[in-house]
Amino acid sequence: MPLTSIIPMNSTYRVNLNLVLSSLASNATRNNINGFYNTSSGQNSGQVYGLFICRGDLSNTVCQNCVTFATKDIVQRCPIGIASIILYDACHLRYSNRNFFSQVDQNAVWYMWNTQNTTYEPQRFNSLVATSVNDSATQAASAPSGAKKFAVNQTYIDGFQNIYSLAQCTPDLSSSDCKKCLRAVIGELPSCCSSKIGARVFAPSCYIQYEITEFYNATGVPAESVPPPPLPPVTLPVPKGKVSVQ
Repeated sequence: MPLTSIIPMNSTYRVNLNLVLSSLASNATRNNINGFYNTSSGQNSGQVYGLFICRGDLSNTVCQNCVTFATKDIVQRCPIGIASIILYDACHLRYSNRNFFSQVDQNAVWYMWNTQNTTYEPQRFNSLVATSVNDSATQAASAPSGAKKFAVNQTYIDGFQNIYSLAQCTPDLSSSDCKKCLRAVIGELPSCCSSKIGARVFAPSCYIQYEITEFYNATGVPAESVPPPPLPPVTLPVPKGKVSVQ
C-alpha cells in the first residue's frame, strides 16, 4: 500500500529520483547490508533521499525481489509523488525531498487487522498481546549499532495457542528512537485492533505485527531473537491409597 505526498515534480527531481530508485534496486542484491540501504542524489531543491528495508527474517533473494518490484511499482502508483512510501509484506521503500535518514518518524500510521475476534478471554488475550509485542519491541530496540533492529516473540496462551509477534525499526535509528517509534505504534493497538487475532501497525520508521499463527520464518531469525518454546503445563498424578493424618 503506497502512502504519498502529491506534489508535481520538476524534471531535475525526477531524474534524481530515477537515480535513487536504480541505486536501491542494484544494492538490494548485496549480501552484506542486513536488508537495509539508503542513498541520495542531487542537490538543493532537486535532491532525493531514499531507502528500503526488508523484513528481518527473510532471505536475501526474497528481499531483492521485493525491492526490485517496489522501485517499479512506486512510480506507477505514485507518478507525481515527491514523497512516497510503499509497503509490502516483505519490504517497504521510501523516498522524499527531505533528509529523513536517522530521523524517527512515527506520525503517519497505517493499520491492517484480521477481522476475526479471539474466542479466548478478550481482556487476558489483549494483555498477552501487549506483553508479546512489548517484549519483541524491547529486544529490537536493544540491537547494537549496525545490526538489524528486529526481533520476534512467542507468548504462551494455553495448551493449544500462542501469540507470535514481530517488531522492527530501520537500523539507522538510535536505540532510544527505535523504542520511541515502537511504543507509538504499539499504543495504537487498543484503538484499532482490540481482541483481533492478528494485526499490523506501520509507521515510516518502524512497525509491529502479531498473529496467533507463526507467520515469520523462524529459521531466518537470529537465535538470540527466538525464545524457547514454553513448557506445557504439568499435572502431577494423585497418589493412590489412603492417607492417614494424625
